[in-house]
Amino acid sequence: MSNIKKIIPFIYPYKKYAYLNIFFNVLYALFSTLSFVALIPMLQVLFDKTKANKIKPVYNGLMELKQYAEDYLSYYITTTKGTHESGYVLSVMVVIIISIFLLKNLADYFAMFFINFLRNGVLRDMRNALYKKTLELPLAFYSEKRKGDVISRISADVNEVQNSFLAILELIVKEPLTIVFTIIMMLIISAKLTIFVFIFIPVSGYIISLIGKQLKKQSTKAQQEQGTFLSTIEETIGGLKVVKGYNSENYFNTVFQNSTQRFFHLSNSIGNRQNLASPASEFMGITVIAILLWYGGQMVLIDKSLDGAAFIAYMGLAYNILTPAKAISKASYGVKRGNAAAERVLEILDQENPIVSKPDAIEKITFDNTINIQNINFKYEDETVLKDFSLQIKKGQTVALVGQSGSGKSTIANLLTRFYDVNDGTISIDGINIKDMNLQSLRGLMGLVTQDSILFNDTIKANISLGKLDATDDEIIDALKIANAYEFVSELPLGIYTNIGDSGNKLSGGQKQRLSIARAVLKNPPIMILDEATSALDTESEKFVQIALENMMQNRTSIVIAHRLSTIQKADVIVVMQKGKIVEQGTHDELIAHNGTYNKLVTMQSFES
Repeated sequence: MSNIKKIIPFIYPYKKYAYLNIFFNVLYALFSTLSFVALIPMLQVLFDKTKANKIKPVYNGLMELKQYAEDYLSYYITTTKGTHESGYVLSVMVVIIISIFLLKNLADYFAMFFINFLRNGVLRDMRNALYKKTLELPLAFYSEKRKGDVISRISADVNEVQNSFLAILELIVKEPLTIVFTIIMMLIISAKLTIFVFIFIPVSGYIISLIGKQLKKQSTKAQQEQGTFLSTIEETIGGLKVVKGYNSENYFNTVFQNSTQRFFHLSNSIGNRQNLASPASEFMGITVIAILLWYGGQMVLIDKSLDGAAFIAYMGLAYNILTPAKAISKASYGVKRGNAAAERVLEILDQENPIVSKPDAIEKITFDNTINIQNINFKYEDETVLKDFSLQIKKGQTVALVGQSGSGKSTIANLLTRFYDVNDGTISIDGINIKDMNLQSLRGLMGLVTQDSILFNDTIKANISLGKLDATDDEIIDALKIANAYEFVSELPLGIYTNIGDSGNKLSGGQKQRLSIARAVLKNPPIMILDEATSALDTESEKFVQIALENMMQNRTSIVIAHRLSTIQKADVIVVMQKGKIVEQGTHDELIAHNGTYNKLVTMQSFES
C-alpha cells in the first residue's frame, strides 16, 4: 500500500477521469444486477405464474420495497394482460431486458473509455519523471547501476505499474460493487439461501489466495533479470568491435542466453500462477453453485418456500458473482506484479540527489580572479584518489595537470564541474564555494572537452549548438573553423545538417573529437577544461587542433589534463601528480631543469616517439 500511496500524486492531474470511471462502473454494477432480476417477471409471464392483482399497490417506505416491487409487477402484468395478449407482455419484458443489457454495456464502455486517459497519462508522466530524474542524478549513481537496468525501469516497469492501475480500480469499484449489488438482490430474493451460500465463500477465497503468495517475489526477480539482459544488449552493441575483434561472440551469446533462460523460467512460473487464478476461482464458484442447486432445489420443490422463477433468476445472480470474483483474483495478481515494478520505479524516483543547488544558491555569470582548490580529499567508494590536494589557478592562466594513469588528473575536472563533490576541503571561484553556487551557473562558466568524444545521434548543428542553443549557422561554422573541423564538414552531403549516427559512428575518431572541441568553442566560456582533449587525434590532426586550442585558450583560463606532454609545454603552470598528490609544480623549463618526475615522463615519451 505504501508504494500505491507514493504513486497516487501521478493520478491527481487525471482525477476527473477517475471520477467518471467510478461513476460509470457504479452504473455498470447496477445494470449488471438488474439484468438478472428482470428475468423474474419474464419467466413468470412465460410460465403463467403471475399472481392476479388488480389493485394498484401503495409505496410504504424502503423496508417494504421488495413487496411493493412484486405487487406493482403483478398489478402491471394483470392489467396489461386484460387488454393485450400474453405475447405483448412478453415482448415488453424482452425489450426491457435488452435495454438493461445495452445500458450495462454502454456503462462498461464509458468506464473503460475514461480510464484509458488516466492510465496513459500516468504512464507518460511517470516516464517523464523517471527520465528527468535520470538526468538529475549524479554520475556516481550510474557507476553502481547497469544502464540497461535503468532503461528496463523506464520502459517495462513503468508499463507494468500503469497496467496495474486498471486492476486496482476494478478491485476498488467495478467488480466489488457488482458483487455487493448482486448479494443485496440475492438477500432480497432469499436471505436463507444467501446465508447458506456464504458459509462456503471464505473457504473458496482462502484457497485462491494461496496461489498468489509468491507472485510478487517472482515478479521482482523477473524484472531484475529483464534489466540484466537489456544491459547485456546495450554493452554488446556499444562494444561490438571488441566482441568481434576477440572472437567473443559465443561468450556473449552464452551470457545473454543464460539470462533469457532464467527469465523464461520465471515468466513461466509467474504466468502459470496467474493462469491458475481464473480456473481455480471458476471451479470454486461452480462448486458453490452446485451446492446452491441442491439446497435451493429443495426450497422450490419440497418446502415450496421459493418461487421457481425467482430461483432461476437467483441462480443467474449467483453466477453473476463468478465473473467479478475471477476478475478480482486476476487483478490482485496484477497488483502484486505492479507493486513489484513500482518498488523498482520508486527506487529511482526516491533516490536522493546529493549534488543540487541550495535554495539560496548564488548566481555567478563571470569569472574575475582565481579558482582556489584547498586541502581537498576525495575517494570513489573506498578508493582514495586525492589526498590533501591544494592548487590555485589565476584568471588567464593555462594550468596543465600531468601524471601517470590513476594519479587523479581527471578527478580534478569532475570535482570542478561538481559531477562529484569533495569529501573534505573546498573548491571556490572568486572566493565563493562552488557548493554555494547555482549548479547551472557554475557549469555555465565552464567548457568541457573530454577524452571520449560524446556525440548524439543527430545533426552536426544539433550536436555543436548544445553549447549555445540559439546559435546561427554562421556562428557554428566559425566554431568549426577554429576547431579545424569545417574542412571535412563542408564536404559532407548536407554540411552541418548531416546526421552523424549513433555516438557519431559515421565519423572517424579525430573528426568526432574536433566536433567536441567546436562545441566548447561555440559555448565560449571563461574557463575551459580539456580532459585529454587531443588523445584521440592522429599526429596531423593534433597539430591543427593544438593551434586552434592555443588560439581558443588566449585570454581564457584553461585547465588542461594531458597525456601527451608535447601539447602542454607552453602552459603557465605544469602540475605533476602522483597518487593524488602534487609532487612537482612549475613551467616546462623549470621542471626540466629540476630533473625530477616530469623530466622522466618527458624522457620516456621522447624515447617512445
